[in-house]
Amino acid sequence: MDGVTSDGPTESDLSEPTESDPTEPEPPLGPDDDERADRIFRRFAHQWTLAREEREERRHEQPSFATGPSNLRRAEVPYGLDLAAGWAWRLLLIAGAGYLLMWLVGYFAVVTVPVAVALLISALAAPFVNLLTRIGVPRGLSALLVVILGFAVVGALLTFAGNQVADGAKDLADSAVQGLQEIRDWLRDGPLHASDSQINDWIKSAQDVITERSQDGEVVSQVTEVGSALGHVVAGFFIALFSTYFFLADGGRIWSWIVRLAPRVARERVDSSGRVAWVSLVQFVRATVVVALVDATGIAVGAAILDVPFVLAIGVLVFLGAFVPMIGATIAGSVAILVALVDQGPLTALLMLAVVIGVQQLEGHILQPFLLGRWVSVHPLGVILAIACGVLVAGVAGALVAVPLAAAANAVVLHLAELAGAEAEKAEPPVPEQETGGPEEAEAQPV
Repeated sequence: MDGVTSDGPTESDLSEPTESDPTEPEPPLGPDDDERADRIFRRFAHQWTLAREEREERRHEQPSFATGPSNLRRAEVPYGLDLAAGWAWRLLLIAGAGYLLMWLVGYFAVVTVPVAVALLISALAAPFVNLLTRIGVPRGLSALLVVILGFAVVGALLTFAGNQVADGAKDLADSAVQGLQEIRDWLRDGPLHASDSQINDWIKSAQDVITERSQDGEVVSQVTEVGSALGHVVAGFFIALFSTYFFLADGGRIWSWIVRLAPRVARERVDSSGRVAWVSLVQFVRATVVVALVDATGIAVGAAILDVPFVLAIGVLVFLGAFVPMIGATIAGSVAILVALVDQGPLTALLMLAVVIGVQQLEGHILQPFLLGRWVSVHPLGVILAIACGVLVAGVAGALVAVPLAAAANAVVLHLAELAGAEAEKAEPPVPEQETGGPEEAEAQPV
């Protein structure tokens, strides 16, 4: 139909595409194209705004896991449990350090015990060295003279006591044989009414036990142990001898060197603590010498009155044993009781026992409270525990040096506690006095 136009493409347009001229400029955008571009821009801006808001929401969103303050803080436990735990680990640390120290002392007992004995001898001999020094004798020569004379006196006493024992050993052996015969007669005629065959069987059993032990090599091992112990004693004697000389001759310089090993801040306290310990040690040794002399004299006089042999040997043994407080003189006095039993019979042994008990009562109730109690403040329980620790560490020698070392340690602890208390009092701020107001304030106060 003519005159009717169609908006779609015609058949000719489909069949023959037209080619555009590249040099022909593009037609300008119409109003519809501007509206479409504006609509696309607004949509893009809206999408960008939504994405931005989503990111902001995610940034401020709470996490899905629980959060809170750090848990690296003091455990919320009851106060009693916290206090007990604090004391427990500190006590364990102190016990471990003490055990390690005791183990080291015991391991090096061949050196530590002679040095401790040398300290005791030096505390006893220091006044004599100071006296010779004040007279004008050089200190090194004074120390040498005191050491030589001291060991000479002790050696003479031990030699004289040994000669007395050797001279009376034959008589004592005869008395022992006689005493054994009396015991055999008592077993036969006494309340047991044992026959001679039973007594002989008991004696034969004892002999068989001794024979078996000797065949097993125990005697040889014991002899070897005795020889090793004798070598340690000889080595310890020379260590104690030289240590005593150098303590008396160069004690001041040795102590100054020890103090310089400590930090500068602690040197003053270390020096004052060492001097307090030395004074306590000197007082202990002097008091112990007085107590030992009284014990030895009392028991020796009692043995002489009862006509017990080896009076001087018993006195020397009691004197040396009394340096172990509370038990040393008693153990040494038991030797006098055994000698009295073997030499003169049960009645004299009972009288000797009464003498030993009387001397111990004099020591425990008069000498110990007035001398050791005032000069060295150590409780009897502390004395017993110190002796037990000394015996475990180094045997008899450990018991000899345990109590004076405990006394010195106790004096040092008390001294440091007093210094700490004095410093705490100085550190406390002074209490300000109540300020009084002027006359205007006084008039304002109600009467």
